[in-house]
Amino acid sequence: MAGYTREVARRVFAQEFRESNLSFKDGDDQYAPQYLLTPTGAKVNRIFIVGTLIEKEDIGTDSEYWRGRVSDPTGSFLIYAGQYQPEAAQVLAECETPAFVAVVGKPSTYTTNEGDVLTSVRPESLHIVDGQTRDMWVIETAKRTLDRIKELNGSSPNSQRAKEYYDPDAKHYSSMVSQALKSLKETY
Repeated sequence: MAGYTREVARRVFAQEFRESNLSFKDGDDQYAPQYLLTPTGAKVNRIFIVGTLIEKEDIGTDSEYWRGRVSDPTGSFLIYAGQYQPEAAQVLAECETPAFVAVVGKPSTYTTNEGDVLTSVRPESLHIVDGQTRDMWVIETAKRTLDRIKELNGSSPNSQRAKEYYDPDAKHYSSMVSQALKSLKETY
């Protein structure tokens, strides 16, 4: 029997994540992994984000169900944690805002009645971190995003699929990366 290996958690900026709406399964069986393909070609089954938790709210009716907003230099991610993410829900319940947090989780999409696709993250883990950790995440995410932008003209299946589906503007995403890196210069 083959061993179980977890998918690598991909680094994606909030702006690109919010602009993503292509969800698909790799395979036909019910346990096939679910992915979100981003406009620069990141095939995301798990996502790693570090940013500032700027708001949190218990939106549960019968039990605690926390919604948080985690901001990076390009925008913000919505995260949702409840009974199936007890550790993440506990961190959200106990921490003060604003706080730097690191989140590893599953991307989730929801299509509204109007046909808009909303993205969010279901945290597998959520930890309070420091500003230096956030800055390192921004730098590394910028590198990974620039690599994907360069690959858009390459032959990888993810790049090809992203080009066909999104027809992404490389300048738009390069500008997003520049904006993120500039935000670090302003901090120091």
